[in-house]
Amino acid sequence: MSKETQKKANSEKDISLNNMDSLEFSEWYNEILETAKIYDLRYPIKGCGVYLPYGFKIRRYSFEILRDLLDSTKHDETLFPMLIPETLLAKEGEHIKGFEDEVFWVTHGGKNELDVRLALRPTSETAIYYMMKQWLKVHTDLPFKIYQTVNTFRYETKHTRPLIRLREIMTFNEAHTAHSTKEECEAQVKEGMYVYSSFFEALSIPVLISKRPEWDKFPGAEYTTAYDTIYPDGKTMQIGTVHNLGQHFATTFDLEFETADGEKDYAYQTCYGISDRVIASIIAIHGDKNGLLIPPKVAPVQIAMIPLLFKGKEEKVLEKANEIYDKLKKFVRIELDTRDIRPGRKFNDWELKGVPLRIELGPRDLENGKVMIFRRDKNEKFDIAIEDLTAEYLAELMETIHKDMAEKAYKAFLGHIEILEAVESNLLLENIKEAINNRKVVLIPFNEELYNEEFEEETGASILGECEFEGNKYISIAKTY
Repeated sequence: MSKETQKKANSEKDISLNNMDSLEFSEWYNEILETAKIYDLRYPIKGCGVYLPYGFKIRRYSFEILRDLLDSTKHDETLFPMLIPETLLAKEGEHIKGFEDEVFWVTHGGKNELDVRLALRPTSETAIYYMMKQWLKVHTDLPFKIYQTVNTFRYETKHTRPLIRLREIMTFNEAHTAHSTKEECEAQVKEGMYVYSSFFEALSIPVLISKRPEWDKFPGAEYTTAYDTIYPDGKTMQIGTVHNLGQHFATTFDLEFETADGEKDYAYQTCYGISDRVIASIIAIHGDKNGLLIPPKVAPVQIAMIPLLFKGKEEKVLEKANEIYDKLKKFVRIELDTRDIRPGRKFNDWELKGVPLRIELGPRDLENGKVMIFRRDKNEKFDIAIEDLTAEYLAELMETIHKDMAEKAYKAFLGHIEILEAVESNLLLENIKEAINNRKVVLIPFNEELYNEEFEEETGASILGECEFEGNKYISIAKTY
């Protein structure tokens, strides 16, 4: 086998995670959080951890994209208190009932018992809508659109998972809006869905969009639309929700305004939220058995540059490496790796961290006026003239990587979906169970008779809801996290 053929074979070998079972994937996921220095689980409270600097940068760049999308659609960023008095939280009975087993309570200030218990924010509707009543008086105050990125707290009693199922959700981006009419409210739901679809597209994360069933909607909502992605073990992860709240909360909180006709009406509201699960999904969806694979837009380091130093030729190589680094650092997040360790160790470190591109420069490359480039997503190398290593070239290459990662992720996503058309068959339930056991998300043509909690229990999985897929309406069924 020629070197060229061997190189191609190595780049095309299957190093994906998509034939892992849940235990294998869980072990890989926990290990990569530690070895790539994303998140430290050793904080002495169950369900709480620490974002390490590299992981925090992934979080930062990801949520900057979401912030830009919300700002561009005229949402205003704000910040509300973490503490919510019990009297306020309890005002919306149906809503708090959905969270009552998960609330953390503050009962003392120092040694003094508080007259009113204070909840650590499980979600912010009751706090925000109390304040909305102070601000929104007439129709000209509407529409009103705000968002915040905060910590929320839920006493999770199930098996906690880092960045997936936490007691302290360290990154909860929530938007809340109020409108004059039902039609404007519905239009806002569509805008919220546009924001989230654009966000997941920027991260190359494929999603299944479902209208949640009545028994699984957000407490107090008219309806809930949710975004689910599929992890390598075939389980789905809910990574975003958009809720049409109608006038339910407005009635409870007396959020009344004067219409253009001088009449009184209650505001129509929406809310939507995304959490740390997005960061978990970047890791899970794009990673492989070599480590992380971070989309260029959110990679803390987009290019790792490694000078290959040989005795007697170090000075010229380092000089050119620094020259290239100084030129490129104005346009990309690049790191020049001059650590005193073997090149192979450096290669492994940057592959583990999922850096999209690696540039290698050695004495022979310098003589030929070239550098060697390694694409992490393809696990392949190619060379390019140093003079062609421009900002424009790298921007185009990064966009190609983004598109290729999205295509690869979507292909894996489709590989986990099974459509069962024979709804009338007596074997339908058996076929659903078999597909679920084979790590599939099952889609069956929508049927009112099957769309209920009893049928959900019979499947041994969860009905995600009504969804449209490739132009057809289905019921989506899956094992979930």
